[in-house]
Amino acid sequence: MIRQASLQLKEANVDSPELSARILAEKVLGLDSLGLVIEAKAEVLENQLLEYKDLVQRRASGEPAAYILGQREFYGLDFEVGPDVLIPRPETEEMVELVQQRYSSADSFVFADFGTGSGILAVTLAFLFPRSRGIAFDISPGACSVAQRNAMRHGVSDRLQFVQADFTISVLKDNSLDLLVANPPYLCEKELEEISPEVSEFEPCGALVSGACGDELIRGSAPVISKALKKGAMVFMEIGYLQGKIAKDIFESCEGAFSNVKVLKDLSGHDRMVVAKKQ
Repeated sequence: MIRQASLQLKEANVDSPELSARILAEKVLGLDSLGLVIEAKAEVLENQLLEYKDLVQRRASGEPAAYILGQREFYGLDFEVGPDVLIPRPETEEMVELVQQRYSSADSFVFADFGTGSGILAVTLAFLFPRSRGIAFDISPGACSVAQRNAMRHGVSDRLQFVQADFTISVLKDNSLDLLVANPPYLCEKELEEISPEVSEFEPCGALVSGACGDELIRGSAPVISKALKKGAMVFMEIGYLQGKIAKDIFESCEGAFSNVKVLKDLSGHDRMVVAKKQ
C-alpha cells in the first residue's frame, strides 16, 4: 500500500513522496513509525485502504501533508495547523533557543509576538517559561482562533492574550515589554511566484507576502517595537534571506532606539533573524 502511494506521489512530483506516504499511513492505521515497521505485513482493512487512497490523492494534488494531518510539531510540541496559518518551519525554532539563552525557566517577563499565526512562538515560550505572560497579534481572525486552541491544548491560555490587529499600529503601552518576538510576512510579490506551489497555492498569501519589496511590515513595526520595549529589552525578528542589510538599517534608523543591532544566520548560512536591544 505504501509502496504504491510512494510511486503515485513521486509521479505527481510532490516534495518527499516516500515520507508523505508513510506519515499518511501512520495516520490512517493509528501507528507510529516503529509500529509501521513492525506491522509491515499486516492486512489493511478495506475502509482503511479507501481512507488512505483519499489522503494520498489530496497529497498528490499538492496539498501539504501537515494540512492533511491537521498538525505539525514545533520545538517538541504538537500544534494544530490548517489553511488559515503557515506551516511551522524548523528555522523558527532558533528564535526559541535564543530566548532560552537570555532567560531561565524561573524568570518572570512580559512578551509580545507579532504575526503569531498558529501561535507557535507565543505558546512555546509560555510553555517553557511558566512565569511569563504574553500578548500575540495577528491580523487574521482564523489564525487567532487556531492560536487560541493551541494555547488551550498546551495549558497556557491563562497567560496569553490573542489579539486580531495590525501590529504596525501601536496598541501596546510604552515601555511595557521585556521581550518581543516576530515572524512577520517577508516575501516580496515576485518571490511568491518563485517558491514551491505547495506553499504559494495552499498556504495563506497574507502570511507570506509583505508588499512589493517584502519589507513593509519590518518598516511598519520597527517604530512600534521601539516604543513598546523597556530599556534593555530585546527584539528577535525573523526575516527573509535577502533582507539582512535592510532590516539592520531599519532598526538602526529608529531614532537611536536600538543598540547592538545584529543579523544572525540560520543553520544553512542564510541571513534569518535581526536581533536588537532597546537603549
